[in-house]
Amino acid sequence: MSNLKWLEWVQRLQAIAQTGLSYARDPFDVERYEAVREVAAEMASTHSDADLPHVRDLFAGEVGHATPKVDVRAVVFRGDAILLVRERAEGRWTLPGGWADIGESAGEAVVREAYEESGYRTRAVKLLAAYDRNKHPHSPYPFHVYKLFFQCELLGGAPVLSVETDGVEFFRENELPELSIMRVTAAQVARFFEHLRHPDWPTDFD
Repeated sequence: MSNLKWLEWVQRLQAIAQTGLSYARDPFDVERYEAVREVAAEMASTHSDADLPHVRDLFAGEVGHATPKVDVRAVVFRGDAILLVRERAEGRWTLPGGWADIGESAGEAVVREAYEESGYRTRAVKLLAAYDRNKHPHSPYPFHVYKLFFQCELLGGAPVLSVETDGVEFFRENELPELSIMRVTAAQVARFFEHLRHPDWPTDFD
């Protein structure tokens, strides 16, 4: 059994509870779904560094029919080097990006995130990959996430630090810094360099 099977169970239980609480009207059903959510929170707390009250609050803040979250990432090349930003929270590097917001397309979201985190203006030109986060060796996360990686054309701008990032640089393939595995893996970055060398390749997906 996978070492992270518990995480899959947590995500599924939390999603069942969240969706059930969105539609349940019978007070006994509400009580049962709240109990399922509590089991998911206890499992997450037991198998991670997060304390139980924090996980409870995290799950309670999710309402409505449960669907995967959407994380967008910008793959920006300048010559044979790729744009990375350093996360203040952990001091490791990643492709600029973050959560897509309501009211914007995925392409609009990735351009916004790239500008906010790096200072560079870009244009999304191709969806390189649509990955299921659970199927890649990222750090554990309590919710199910789809990761969309867009190749973005560099239009202009200059490096700018942000609230979330304290480094903006281009790196060649053999000079990559320590990556934030929470956000991107070395194998994914290597794949995008392959896409650069093979522009006719179709979009990757799980």
